[in-house]
Amino acid sequence: MDNYQLARRARIGVLIPSTNTGVEYDLQKFALDGVTWHPSRFWIELRNWADENTRTGEGMDSVFERFLELMRKELPGAIERVVSADITHLMLGMSAETFWGGLAGNAEFEQGIRDQIGDLGLSTGAGATRDSLNAFGARSIAVITPYPPVGDDNVRRFFGEIGFAVKGIAGLCRPSATAIAETTIEDVMDAVRRVDADDVDAIVQCGTNLSAVDIFPTLELWLRKPLIPINVACIWHALRACGVNDRITGKGRLLEEF
Repeated sequence: MDNYQLARRARIGVLIPSTNTGVEYDLQKFALDGVTWHPSRFWIELRNWADENTRTGEGMDSVFERFLELMRKELPGAIERVVSADITHLMLGMSAETFWGGLAGNAEFEQGIRDQIGDLGLSTGAGATRDSLNAFGARSIAVITPYPPVGDDNVRRFFGEIGFAVKGIAGLCRPSATAIAETTIEDVMDAVRRVDADDVDAIVQCGTNLSAVDIFPTLELWLRKPLIPINVACIWHALRACGVNDRITGKGRLLEEF
């Protein structure tokens, strides 16, 4: 690594849906010496779930599942392109698929990617949030998502199967892939208020296009508990996996304490 002028510590590839603007926004806040981020976009064909539901009448849950099926087919090409940059680690800038099917579905999905990338390290939304919660010793959680109900169900299933008590989920049910990034701060804060409770140890935000890095560090101080945005969890997981152990202030307790 010392021979690389710009990336002597880590070159982290990041898979991002073509519709996503939240991941790169968050990555730009983590300019670390010797670390470079290398996004690779994959095509999202089915972008507007509400319009598709109106057109076909199949229901938002069914449309969302079809959206994920189409997305899966696009991943291998994006992985091949970013691996060609001689990256040292791969991070997924998409999250719903990593929770799908609970623990078994997550394992199958991750194994499919590992079969393609070989010995490269891998950071996923499900794995990164799990490790983040374990770092804090949290057992009772609440979750915010931009997904329709079927997405919330899969998130609840995954966390439940790995031993967390999910006390509440606020699903924002955004109408399209791009609309996730248009969610207002007021809506996010209202979702936090709805799921927070005395018996909740930590709050997790899913959906990589829903950036919470600007508001969650302040809300952590207000609520006196960890609030974990999925992008920050993935960034933390990828950096630590690459041996980059910098303590970063102002971006939340996770990066300050672990």
